[in-house]
Amino acid sequence: MRQLSGHEAGFLYADTTHANANVTFVQIYDQSTAPGGTVRFKSILAHVAGRLQRSPVFRQRLLRVPLELDYPYWVEDEHFDLEYHVRHIALPKPGDWRQFCIQASRIHARALDLNRPLWELYVIEGLDSFVDLPPGSFAVLTKIHHAAVDVAGRHEIVEALHDLVAEPPRAEPPEPWFPERAPGALQLLARGALHTALSPLSLAAPLLRLAPVAWTFAADVVAPEQHHATRFNSVVSPHRVFDTRRFTVAEFECIRALVPRATVTDAVLAVCAGGLRRYLQAQGELPEADLEAIAPVAGAVPEPGVEPPWQLVSLGTSIDDPVARLRHIQRQAASARAGLRAQAARGLTELAEHAPAATMKLASRWLGLRANELRRPAACCTVTAVGSPRQPLYLCGARMTYFSAILPIADGMGLVFAVTEYDGRIVVSPTSCRELVPDPEAFTQAVRDSFQEYLALAAAAPAPLRPAARGASAAGRPGPRPRAARKAASGRPAAPGGRRRSTAPPG
Repeated sequence: MRQLSGHEAGFLYADTTHANANVTFVQIYDQSTAPGGTVRFKSILAHVAGRLQRSPVFRQRLLRVPLELDYPYWVEDEHFDLEYHVRHIALPKPGDWRQFCIQASRIHARALDLNRPLWELYVIEGLDSFVDLPPGSFAVLTKIHHAAVDVAGRHEIVEALHDLVAEPPRAEPPEPWFPERAPGALQLLARGALHTALSPLSLAAPLLRLAPVAWTFAADVVAPEQHHATRFNSVVSPHRVFDTRRFTVAEFECIRALVPRATVTDAVLAVCAGGLRRYLQAQGELPEADLEAIAPVAGAVPEPGVEPPWQLVSLGTSIDDPVARLRHIQRQAASARAGLRAQAARGLTELAEHAPAATMKLASRWLGLRANELRRPAACCTVTAVGSPRQPLYLCGARMTYFSAILPIADGMGLVFAVTEYDGRIVVSPTSCRELVPDPEAFTQAVRDSFQEYLALAAAAPAPLRPAARGASAAGRPGPRPRAARKAASGRPAAPGGRRRSTAPPG
């Protein structure tokens, strides 16, 4: 039995009937690499059954403390049913990319049963009209509550189910499993009362560490700076939209070389900013003032179970020149103000670990109400780097060819960009509400056009600005101008970010 941290419990307390904290990992596989060239659903089901012992997340459910006197606990589900969690569906013909995105969005939007382990896995077949995918490809959607997963760090379920080689190891016999009995209500109340009594002592040290940056925290959370509200700073519906675009790391290396000391992270933010500017401009809704995004602090290493420090980044959406916009974003990376916000975020996380559960629940609701004050939105959107596999992975011998994520949104923050990096590609995946973005293809097309504009500028840049060595890190080591950049310079479309095909996976 393990108790949720204050950070993890905060995601549960922030859930509403129309906005839950589900995270969905989207994976597509080429089954031609599997033994015999075919992966059957029953093989996947047996594979998952043989890996259950690798992560406690699979068979643990929530146990709440009466009267919310303390944070909930993870306890073993005595009635665990694997076939409830692992499901098999197929897209109707023609089985194109738009159908897939709609189906993935619907699955993501449905709330998880809080009385069962907080995950579901969907095997989706019928991807018959995906351009650039091998015949017989299938997808796996792994939906899990944010309280059980660290988006920026390791993903236990993803790691537990995959192998590093195409030849799957010999199936492990299922280990005997005897679930522990959950504690009773009186025991939980006694523990909760003790934790509540000790919480004032535990709060002393975090409050002292937060004191030097208390004013920054108060300004950002209690009375945030006034920013221009957009369509994304509204109450969200229960319906979600998701789409995605794929690029290569080498292409972003070329883009970031346009500005000295810029990183790949800066380049990704600039491309997202350009897409946001194009989309709002097309709707006649682009404000004159710069829009801001919530993004992780550059260079910060997330700790397990702890929210990574964040900063407000001005996206330069009022700047017409793309290179000047990238330079504007790069200059904020090491700003003192961002550092103060990062310290305030860390201090707030420490406070959450020791605050009483009832207080945390009320605070989560209050912050949600503050987000609804549309005259003063905290930011336009969120840009989140999702922890991704560092090398190619295989499921039952099928090679994973695509990895991205659908992230939660909330009232007042109706747009989030999930950024993943896998197998030499960077995938940018916006998630929003169907009422706020009724045309997700047009939105991702604006992101692609922004990327193509930067890539063309990188291709035309003087030789000293071009990367000189392939495989540079995001910290700023140069790499060569890829073939896609040379194509952009000649006016030909660049792949994979440059193709415009509605039936293709994000490319």
